[in-house]
Amino acid sequence: MKILFTGGVSGGHFYPIIAVAEAINDAARERKLLEPQLYYAAPDPYSREMLIANNITFIPTAAGKVRRYFSLLNVVDLFKTMWGTLTSVLRIFFLYPDVVFATGGYASFPTLLAARLFRIPVVIYATDVEPSRVNLWAKNFAVKIAVSFPEAAKYFPEDKVAYTGNPIRKAALTPAREGAHEFLKLKPEVPVVLVLGGSQGATAINEAILAALPELLEKYQVVHQTGEANIKEVEGRARIVLGLSPIAERYKTFGYLNDLAMRMAAGAAAIVISRAGAGAIFEIASWGLPSILIPIPEPVSHDQTKNAFSYARGGRAVVIEQNNLTPHLLVSEINRIIGNDQLTHKMKEAARAFGRADASKVIANALLDIALSHEE
Repeated sequence: MKILFTGGVSGGHFYPIIAVAEAINDAARERKLLEPQLYYAAPDPYSREMLIANNITFIPTAAGKVRRYFSLLNVVDLFKTMWGTLTSVLRIFFLYPDVVFATGGYASFPTLLAARLFRIPVVIYATDVEPSRVNLWAKNFAVKIAVSFPEAAKYFPEDKVAYTGNPIRKAALTPAREGAHEFLKLKPEVPVVLVLGGSQGATAINEAILAALPELLEKYQVVHQTGEANIKEVEGRARIVLGLSPIAERYKTFGYLNDLAMRMAAGAAAIVISRAGAGAIFEIASWGLPSILIPIPEPVSHDQTKNAFSYARGGRAVVIEQNNLTPHLLVSEINRIIGNDQLTHKMKEAARAFGRADASKVIANALLDIALSHEE
């Protein structure tokens, strides 16, 4: 049995694939099936370590990005896509997988087109409230469609679509509350604010946190993922802002939080401040934590604002748009949420209800069923 994964070049497209691959390996053992052969087709492996850990073979595939604005790079990338499609057709001809699982994004187009030409069953997954253009195109021949947000279902045929939620990797699913304060050198009696800007960091969030630090640290400890590229600058500016403050040790900076550190930080946190990628939102939901979401502005990202407001609609989070982000507003919202036990409890319960811990398993079993029927 061969299962081929494909998706965009961001963590939002890659991590759900890893989560589903984990669930496929578990489900195959539970169902006493032969170990499936897993493959991942994309321009970049994103994380070779995760691919190797899940026995996934990487297949390099060229793909060009289609920008929403005029750019000569669109012409160059058109040739990349044409070359990627040709090589994908040849590779899929020889590989001939039993099913293709795609998480959208321009990088998945060549593989999906090749799968369509060979009439290989395709399952697509829409990560955001508004599906990508590739997913909207692929809906016409996909046999099953999974969506992370309920609003996304309206874009797809009713008889094909299922609201599954977002597949989350085992390593990110459950906060590690035991020993979290000791691991991060935090004091148990002082509430913790966890700040996440995505793996690359977020300059606007970093700026707001630095400006608010003196006021924040009077009441809270702050665990701040700055992004690897920003860590030195943020630490340098924090030293200037805090000077010889006796509570400066309440501020903990990390360029990047690995899986263990992230679980520890989530276990210690009272509230999360984050961008609004689908992966981040569903991880926060699985942790059962209140959050303040600061989406990337619409001209840059067409997904995060819609994701943020969809998630916040049930009282799970507060959304501050980047244009309105000020240190005073940020501190005020943190105080309002953490200072109100009833509100905090409601937000935690609403977050837990939104997260779907079985998303990976549901999708994995559907892929196995389709692959088995295709083998016959």
